[in-house]
Amino acid sequence: MRVIGITGGVGAGKSTILSYLEKNPAMKVVRTDETAHDLCEPGGSCFEPLLDILTKDILSGDGTIDRKKMAAKIFSDKALLSVVNDLIHPAVKKFVLDDIDKERTEGVYEWYFLEAALLIEEGYDKICDELWYIYADDEVRRERLRSSRGYTDEKIDSIMASQADDSVFRKYCAHVIDNSGDKEKSIAQLEELLKSY
Repeated sequence: MRVIGITGGVGAGKSTILSYLEKNPAMKVVRTDETAHDLCEPGGSCFEPLLDILTKDILSGDGTIDRKKMAAKIFSDKALLSVVNDLIHPAVKKFVLDDIDKERTEGVYEWYFLEAALLIEEGYDKICDELWYIYADDEVRRERLRSSRGYTDEKIDSIMASQADDSVFRKYCAHVIDNSGDKEKSIAQLEELLKSY
């Protein structure tokens, strides 16, 4: 089983690529955002520790964590944000490592695609066989974020400023898929890349 990390800036269209890959029964796709979310649900390994750190104030009526309340609490306090990240990031990485081991043992999938916002920063390049960079030029990304997520230019500026720039992605990634144009062109590049193995 080949383990590929998928990365790229916000609005580059990683979800489009991952949705396409997911349709193939020989491929497993894991999004670390979703994994983190699951680990914070009741019964997940981060749920009780989060309540210890942030108190039960962050719970909603149904006993699950209210994402908005949690965000309001941690994003107004850098020290608290750091403590929460130090809990969640290692838990996600442990889940991914265990999951890769499990899938290697079971032998169902030929490919394991892992998507994480901080793939490079969190050292996932050491876990993956290689990283692939989903690229789209800045103006395309901005337009996508304005139309699909309703983001303001200020919000887009702030997110883009906090992410690695193009040169960092290119330095760490073995392949680049240019997703600036239409979906068909991107899928064609992806198919060529998959065939090359």
